[in-house]
Amino acid sequence: MDKPKLWTKDFIMISSTNFFTHVVFYLLMTSIAMYVITAYHASQGMAGLAAGIFVLASLIARLFAGKYLDKIGRKQMLVGGLIVFLAVMLLHFKADSLLYLMVLRFIQGAMHGVITTAAGAIVADIIPNERRGEGTGYYATSMNLAMAIGPFLGILITRFADFHMIVLVSSIIAFIDLISGILLSVPKPAAGHAKVTEMARFKVIDYFEPAAVPISGAVFAVTLAYSSVLSFLSLYAKDIGLTGAATYFFLVYAAALVITRPFTGRWFDERGANVVVYPLFILLIAGFVLLSQAHSGWMLLTAGALIGIGYGTVQSSFQAIAIQLSPPNRKALATSTFFIFLDLASGSGPYLLGTVAGLMDFRMLYLAVSGWVVLCIAVYYAVHGRRAAAGKNKTAAESKF
Repeated sequence: MDKPKLWTKDFIMISSTNFFTHVVFYLLMTSIAMYVITAYHASQGMAGLAAGIFVLASLIARLFAGKYLDKIGRKQMLVGGLIVFLAVMLLHFKADSLLYLMVLRFIQGAMHGVITTAAGAIVADIIPNERRGEGTGYYATSMNLAMAIGPFLGILITRFADFHMIVLVSSIIAFIDLISGILLSVPKPAAGHAKVTEMARFKVIDYFEPAAVPISGAVFAVTLAYSSVLSFLSLYAKDIGLTGAATYFFLVYAAALVITRPFTGRWFDERGANVVVYPLFILLIAGFVLLSQAHSGWMLLTAGALIGIGYGTVQSSFQAIAIQLSPPNRKALATSTFFIFLDLASGSGPYLLGTVAGLMDFRMLYLAVSGWVVLCIAVYYAVHGRRAAAGKNKTAAESKF
């Protein structure tokens, strides 16, 4: 029996939208703090706030975008968010005060939350159920690639030009992003959404999908570990004299993830989540152990490849699980729930791990993080792995009769 087609025009368009949105996000994240310090003579704390306020706004926006997504319309919310995202990007040219810049960062962060929530719900309907793991994996790869290309562009432009060039490049990318969204054809959502979006009184269930919460808690735990790489890799590389190799860390991360993605996504669909997730955890642990012991460029970059395959694929696998476990009419809320937990970890992780880093050196920190990932295996087993194994065993037993 032939598998349903995955690489349709709409799947490519929505993946492109996800990619371009996150390129702008990561490009600015790598340059905004330095700009705030040099242009406004602000403290490191204020520079950190300028970076973090974006994630905070995105988190707040997800709470409401997930509920009202289908009431407003998925494409309407997506395109509307992209228009405001571009407009605010252009307004960065006129950012003549720190307060004004903070307001722009907050609004753009909120639009990031709106765009990614709408895009996640749309792609959940575009991907055929028979290829859920594979399709979700490829979709997540678009963000993983942006995670490598965005910082690379930010560092490169900062070396040769000023912040206005960063705004110009980001604006061009945001415009292409808008075109991708406009060209997208959005399928009709599953029946039953009106009951979710038209509740008169506040209820937690209107903003979170309960079935997606356990696996979202697991991705929160894993993302806390990964945030140590985003936050402290450059400082760690400087301490151990490997800043040159660190420049290519995320490029290697993305390349390793892209190379392995066709296999891991297909194995997820054909063999189940556990067959993929547990080995990925082992690779992630090995990556952090190697990172903690890195004394040469090849060790640092090999750690990047292992962490890329491990974290990048675990994240997409958990997203696929969140969607699979949720009712068809609540895929939008499931996606929103998942990314709320992921954003919360991304936003709180640097502060929490920064506190820990003050008590030890970076080598010990990354070794401790590898131990934390071991605990994440137990978390996954408790929230999903045990049930997935039981379901597989039940299916195998039934197939004998």
